[in-house]
Amino acid sequence: MTPNSSPADLSAFWMPFTANRDFKEAPRLLASASGVYYKDVNGRQILDGTAGLWCVPLGHAQPKIVKAVQDMVAKLDFAPTFQMGHPAAFELAERLKQYTNNRFSKVFYTNSGSESVDTALKMALAYHRARGDGTRTRLIGRERGYHGVGFGGISVGGISGNRKTFGSLLTGVDHMPHTHNLEKNAYTKGQPEWGGHLADELERIVALHDASNIAAVIVEPVAGSTGILVPPKGYLKRLRELCTKHGILLIFDEVITGFGRLTTPFAFDYFDVEPDMVTTAKGLTNGVVPMGAVFVKQHIYDAFMDWPTGIELFHGYTYSGHPLACAAGLASLDIFENDGILEHAKGIAGYWEDAVHSLKGLPHVVDIRTIGLIAGIELASIAGKPGARAFDAFKQAFNDGILIRTTGDIIALSPPLVFEKSHIDELIGKLSGILQTLD
Repeated sequence: MTPNSSPADLSAFWMPFTANRDFKEAPRLLASASGVYYKDVNGRQILDGTAGLWCVPLGHAQPKIVKAVQDMVAKLDFAPTFQMGHPAAFELAERLKQYTNNRFSKVFYTNSGSESVDTALKMALAYHRARGDGTRTRLIGRERGYHGVGFGGISVGGISGNRKTFGSLLTGVDHMPHTHNLEKNAYTKGQPEWGGHLADELERIVALHDASNIAAVIVEPVAGSTGILVPPKGYLKRLRELCTKHGILLIFDEVITGFGRLTTPFAFDYFDVEPDMVTTAKGLTNGVVPMGAVFVKQHIYDAFMDWPTGIELFHGYTYSGHPLACAAGLASLDIFENDGILEHAKGIAGYWEDAVHSLKGLPHVVDIRTIGLIAGIELASIAGKPGARAFDAFKQAFNDGILIRTTGDIIALSPPLVFEKSHIDELIGKLSGILQTLD
């Protein structure tokens, strides 16, 4: 098989989050990528409107990252981090600490967002036990939340399709309501005015279970995989107040919003709300090598260090702090810090917002919501066929040379932060044409 040809047999690969039978009837195969474009196996150029899978903020085949990974694999292909270490793991942790403006003092490495979530949940439970609050075992998520695909993540998550076929999941989990309301907040730019009061639902849950039994609340600052749900004004600050009041840890899942997606380093910068832990992945290495990390406040770490001498947290992964991932992470941070990436993102954010909202009024469009360099375009569903209309748009988009993402009947856009206005024009122009032809 030549590099740009299609494989003869597609049957062996059971594809994730994919309609396998549908895909294999008409495969969409990507062969290469550079900058903000993919090429498929036929040499067609595909504009990347989703930054890969939310994970390539700096564009594809970024030369500095490519070289850093090449250099590292020639020097140190693997090193264990159980009772061992290698310099790049410590260097990256320090750089990440600084990138949070020293708000978080400890970094625990994982290999994905799902692993970051399960790690943070385990840390929360163990933290309370270390402090003598072992009854704090209940975890609180949110309806329509997405926190990866581990059993912890799907338990606190609130997307039914991710939960319904996997049994009883973790016990002792409750959910706050989501904040999406088309009647009150349709066509919002930035944070909606209505819905901040929904944070007070946490008080109801506390009254039901008692704070002494609740370990942590986990939310996405902006819910991504469910279709771009932006927090109402005051919502996240109120959650922070209530968690502090009741001694509950607050975890922000920033796997999507971290590393510039809102034009700030993290969503906690954008919203000026500091959680106790932050889960990250995706943009951490620009998607080049799988890696995740949990950022932790000093007081959480200190609680473990008060335990008897020995292993303080019985948790970790074979590939935690993998040398190649560390090299990609360090190179990515260099680019963020030296190449004006966030400044560029801020500079095009308004143009992006206006361009996306220009789709208002097109057939079947019932809502558009934007924040930073993210957009959700909600379509009316076909009766009896939820998700079919947006999936048809996804297929047409690929055929027309743009990559979009859909969840249900919502189109989600999250372009690389290095997009230019001409790329926005191409993406939205083609998407406009597609929306005008949908059944």
